[in-house]
Amino acid sequence: MAVQSSMEQGVARRSPVIGFMSGAFKTLRLALPKLGVGWMFALLTSNFNRIAIHDLGVAAVLVTVMIGMHHFLSPFQIVFGRLADRHPLFGLRRTPYFLLGSLLSSLVFLALPSLAVAMGQGSGLAVAAGFGLLLMFGIGIAASGDSHHALIAEVTSPQRRGGVVAVVWTFTIASAIAAAIVIKVVMGDTYTPEKMQSLYNLTPWIVMITGAAGLLGVERRKSRAELAAALELSRQAVPAGNVVTATLGLLRQNPQVRAFFGFVFLSILGIFLQDAVLEVFGADVFGMTVKETTTFTQTWGGGVLIGMVLIGIVSSVLPLSKKLIALLGGMGTAVGLGLLTVCAFTQQRSLLNPALLLMGLSTGLYNVGALSLMMDMTVEGATGLYMGMWGMAQAFGTGSASVLSGALKSVLIESGLMSAQLGYTTIFGIETLLMVVGVALLRGVSIEEFRGLTRGDIVRSMEVSAVA
Repeated sequence: MAVQSSMEQGVARRSPVIGFMSGAFKTLRLALPKLGVGWMFALLTSNFNRIAIHDLGVAAVLVTVMIGMHHFLSPFQIVFGRLADRHPLFGLRRTPYFLLGSLLSSLVFLALPSLAVAMGQGSGLAVAAGFGLLLMFGIGIAASGDSHHALIAEVTSPQRRGGVVAVVWTFTIASAIAAAIVIKVVMGDTYTPEKMQSLYNLTPWIVMITGAAGLLGVERRKSRAELAAALELSRQAVPAGNVVTATLGLLRQNPQVRAFFGFVFLSILGIFLQDAVLEVFGADVFGMTVKETTTFTQTWGGGVLIGMVLIGIVSSVLPLSKKLIALLGGMGTAVGLGLLTVCAFTQQRSLLNPALLLMGLSTGLYNVGALSLMMDMTVEGATGLYMGMWGMAQAFGTGSASVLSGALKSVLIESGLMSAQLGYTTIFGIETLLMVVGVALLRGVSIEEFRGLTRGDIVRSMEVSAVA
């Protein structure tokens, strides 16, 4: 790493243009694998769910639980993070684990079309197989996601990290848009098993080509001496023991780890709690048509994209604190959610689009600031483990939002306990409160204090787990 970094700095000093082009090319390569990830999630959440539920008549709860299951497999990120820290493959600690995880998750899609048909025919075995396949998908995503984020943390400087993260997230959104176009072209207006199979057969090719083209050669292969030194550093940072038990120990013992984990979990929960019910809110409260409510995602997603691009450009030029960017994004999102709460309570439709746009712009800032901060909140020798921990907080937040949003709507509105107006006001108000609490937790987080406390805490946690 040190040799690579000094070489890059030397090139940049000799020619600023060459240095800029080299950095931009590396950023694009780091972002390229997100095209494959976005493709897989687009198939699951906008195609597989629709066909299985609407066209084939599979119970909605089975499909949504099956698709959302990968969120709760996020503890595997910690396991794979530590495995990669301690056991390099071919002199590389991130790239092989990313490619293996990507291959596992992409191969699952080859079986999903025929599985959906069997589920629609009432096969219990097909339902069990579906859960098994999506379990494999979740494990693969955990391995590839942790490896990708850990690699970005290791090969980018703190000064450039905000811009890199902005580009990576931009590729994620762009991939969802591109996937929607391809799905529409291949599937056409009507579903047939043959069309669906042809579409899903593209997945391993798209995922592996974008992943290999993006990451092969980015991570420098370490020599035997460097590997030995890195392994010793990893052993010092993370002694032998049960890594999951040790992680729980860290959350109990280290207030900095606990506060940052809480910030990530609560803020993600706050951002996405509205995701599954927002369009329904437009129909229930304002009587909006399907065509009108589909603009919600465009308004919010467009705001996210603009926010990320703007803050990516600004943070590449100005030395903005990652914590400051995350705080501004979190506070802006809280204000946007507060405006959405007022919109629901007062039934003023004119407040809806401004609220969604503000939420989107602020979430764009939050994405860049929070993910960059996650990469800073690591300890040398345990980068994979800590990125796995923060990834677990993200996944638990997203998964909990998916479950809780439907539960709140059923309990508050569908049960008749509250009117639609008061029920959605309560849901959006809870989101606002979650964001405020998350931002408050982040205010107390210090990267310097985290690194000072963590080394001793993680050693103690691992030692305790080894004898437990």
